[in-house]
Amino acid sequence: MSAETDRIRSILLERREELQKRVKTITDDVRHVSGPLSSDFAEQAVERENEEVMDALGEAGRVELRQISRALARIEQGDYGICIGCGEQIPLSRLEVLPFSDQCVLCAEEGDRR
Repeated sequence: MSAETDRIRSILLERREELQKRVKTITDDVRHVSGPLSSDFAEQAVERENEEVMDALGEAGRVELRQISRALARIEQGDYGICIGCGEQIPLSRLEVLPFSDQCVLCAEEGDRR
């Protein structure tokens, strides 16, 4: 494993830990672990709207966690940084910005056009 890959692995592990905590907090909030909904109907409506936003944030966190898990698995398998679309090396500059990326810019753009 190269020094760059090792550094990115550390970033991914740190991000995974942060996201796991955030998703747990969101899940607990949406499930009202700390207490039931307010008895005031107007307040309940606001709380339900907030739950929808929180649920969307939680789902985004879960998606990123899956991407991070796949990136960590690619690191362990030794094929991290190789584009799954064309098989070319993904530039380090892209991996530094989007460390769980599994495609080069050209393949990602092609996928977006579809």
